[in-house]
Amino acid sequence: MKNNLKQRKIVSDLMLFITFIATVVALVPLFGIFGYVLTKGFFALNWDFFTSLPAPPGETGGGMANGIIGTFTLIGLASGLGVPFGIFTGIFLSEYGNNRLGRIVSFFTDILLGVPSIVVGIVVYTFVVLAMGGFSAYAGGIALAIIMYPAVTRTTEEMLKLVPNNIREAGLALGVPKWRVILQIVLPSAFRGILTGIMLAVARVSGETAPLLFTAFGNLHWSRSLSEPIASLPVLVFNYAISPYATWKAQAWAGALTLILIVLVLNASARLLISKK
Repeated sequence: MKNNLKQRKIVSDLMLFITFIATVVALVPLFGIFGYVLTKGFFALNWDFFTSLPAPPGETGGGMANGIIGTFTLIGLASGLGVPFGIFTGIFLSEYGNNRLGRIVSFFTDILLGVPSIVVGIVVYTFVVLAMGGFSAYAGGIALAIIMYPAVTRTTEEMLKLVPNNIREAGLALGVPKWRVILQIVLPSAFRGILTGIMLAVARVSGETAPLLFTAFGNLHWSRSLSEPIASLPVLVFNYAISPYATWKAQAWAGALTLILIVLVLNASARLLISKK
């Protein structure tokens, strides 16, 4: 008995050690990238960077204020389109998808999850940009929403499946309609996981550049309407990084750092919301 207990403790300690090593291996690249971007971009951050428009080529100064606002605008448009449809599809697959239609929807969701983002940009360019007669924030938001949609769908589906069936059965036994059981009991139970999935989807689309080049395109000025090209941090970082100007390259690092901080703030806000709930 003692030998068996000792053997189990050795196996437990070994697995804990392996888990610790795996965690370190996963975190080292993350902190390495963040530290490198921080050292490169921190000294290029100043008040003008957050309040001024990009400077003309070859001139010093300027900032990415329009790109920061544009990024929040595109994320808002994408979330407004992709999150509700993703949640509704996830609910359907989890609660009503045990049929042929559900299998078809699940199959195409998996395909959409693996489609390269640049392909999404080309498709939206063909069906939205050309139809509207020009690049726009709407087109960029639609492209990012398509990228968000399958991720939110899969997260919602999996989180709802983790809710025990006896909770559903208890609500149905009390005579509550199934749709109310889902909305008032099942969804709140899976709220934390669903919100985490949404934030991961937001984090993914926040750094997308390729689809925005085909849809929102970019703008060196303030956008007065959502139906015209709009600036975004990923596109500005891309354009500045390939430029021959040292000041633009420095601002590209600052833009990358700002983009990371935006994602961190959004995730921290979501975590704070969850803790208050």
